[in-house]
Amino acid sequence: MRSSPTSPALTELSTHPVRTSSLSRAILRELRPKQWLKNGLLFFGLVYALHVFNVPLVTRALIAFAAFCLISSAGYVFNDLRDVELDRLHPTKRFRPIAAGLIPKPAASALAIALFLGGFGLAFTLGIPFLLCCLAYLVITASYSLWWKHVVLLDVFCIAAGFVVRAVAGAVAVGVPISPWLYVCTVLGSLVIALGKRRAEILGMEDDAEAHRPALEHYTVAFLDHLVVITATASLMAYSLYTFSAENVPRNHMMMITIPIVLYGIFRYLFLLMVRGTGGSPEDLLLGDRSMMVAVVLFLLLSAGILYWGSGFGTLVMPLTQR
Repeated sequence: MRSSPTSPALTELSTHPVRTSSLSRAILRELRPKQWLKNGLLFFGLVYALHVFNVPLVTRALIAFAAFCLISSAGYVFNDLRDVELDRLHPTKRFRPIAAGLIPKPAASALAIALFLGGFGLAFTLGIPFLLCCLAYLVITASYSLWWKHVVLLDVFCIAAGFVVRAVAGAVAVGVPISPWLYVCTVLGSLVIALGKRRAEILGMEDDAEAHRPALEHYTVAFLDHLVVITATASLMAYSLYTFSAENVPRNHMMMITIPIVLYGIFRYLFLLMVRGTGGSPEDLLLGDRSMMVAVVLFLLLSAGILYWGSGFGTLVMPLTQR
């Protein structure tokens, strides 16, 4: 039987949804939803100030989280647009949608602008202090993309600054005091992650590392190993001091029970980084390693339980009765 020819219009109608679906998937990948795990730091102020049962503050924290997700995704799009040629030299980054040509550059530019406008629109609803935190985050990420990621050592400190701004913004969004322990633990922990990323990049790219990121020329694996061990040790010491020195910690020192879990988490990260050779993508490491995920979940549940149980039942129900 002779088949009837397919008209060009029918062909266009049949292939257009496929292209649209592919573009949508590419845009979703470009937003990097896994990276939104980092924005979970915005909830630390709410949790550690014992306000998780205060519905209005929880709502503000969720809006703050959404704002940072939009702004951070806009930053990823901007960074990929700027580094598209360098990303094509990277063994894994060359598969990113913009570098792979799945998203045209004009469409990517429009996407970045829309994300920025949406993120700062949400930020404005939370007040000027939170808006300023978002602007500070934007300045840090933009300057990192333009300059600091090419400067040895300052590149990892710039990454750490982005984490600190997230934690501070979360406290500002819900109007709670910012503990100095939040600064110290966030800076040290984020430095461990940033140094681990640099180590993974050097090992993963070998001779092409310098071409992709000039700052890697000045790093060696041995040097980064020393820095990782130093910052990991300092992180453990800072958290240990927090467990019996911070004002919001119950005076029975039960938070010290969580120290072994933190110690295991650090050891597990170092094992994955230095033995398994992973660590280039912390969010993949967290979601892909069952032991690390169990340690994180156990730490969050145990520390929250100790904080809220130790503060007394009245602290839990007071926000509910005052609404």
